[in-house]
Amino acid sequence: MNPGALVKTFIYLISSSLLYPVLILLMLLTVYVIIYAGTFFAEWIERLRLKRCSPHDFPAIIKTGNTSSFISHRVNQFVKTLNKLNVEGNDTEIAIENFLQDTTLNVWKSMDRLRIMVRVAPALGLIGTLIPMGTGLAALGQGDMTKLSADLVIAFTTTVVGMAIGTAAFFFYTVKHRWVEEDIKNMELATEILTQQTETVNYEILQKAPS
Repeated sequence: MNPGALVKTFIYLISSSLLYPVLILLMLLTVYVIIYAGTFFAEWIERLRLKRCSPHDFPAIIKTGNTSSFISHRVNQFVKTLNKLNVEGNDTEIAIENFLQDTTLNVWKSMDRLRIMVRVAPALGLIGTLIPMGTGLAALGQGDMTKLSADLVIAFTTTVVGMAIGTAAFFFYTVKHRWVEEDIKNMELATEILTQQTETVNYEILQKAPS
């Protein structure tokens, strides 16, 4: 048996076997983008309803504790947990620092899927284009125009779907990246302010304690 023909057949089989996994992945990514779009626009509406305040007034708002109308639900949840850690008192500084870093890491990790989709979806679309083009050219050589037309339809639609998913993911990623930076900045500011408040209270208690 000709070794060259064997290698070509092997590569052709691998290429052909990838078509349906690629189509299934594109279908799953499409469903994921549609579902993600719902949560994205819900968060967008939530942020549009937040009250605006100047940077000079924001530290005072955090000190009052009435932050629900000014910051996102993610930061509000962070502030609530931060207040609980402040009350507990044991190894508070280390616990707060660990909590801040852990929350920041989880927030950035939530962006990984979008970042991957920006790169993977167009690549899948290109793979889904090239595989049917190979079989389509083979059909053209045999004069099978029906098979050629069907393969070209698959080739062009996978490109369109892959590019559409990548474009949507890039849009979500760009806007969400700005939200994440804003939330992390607010978390760090809240941590600094609430920690200083605790240190001030502890210092006043020590000053009032009988010697």
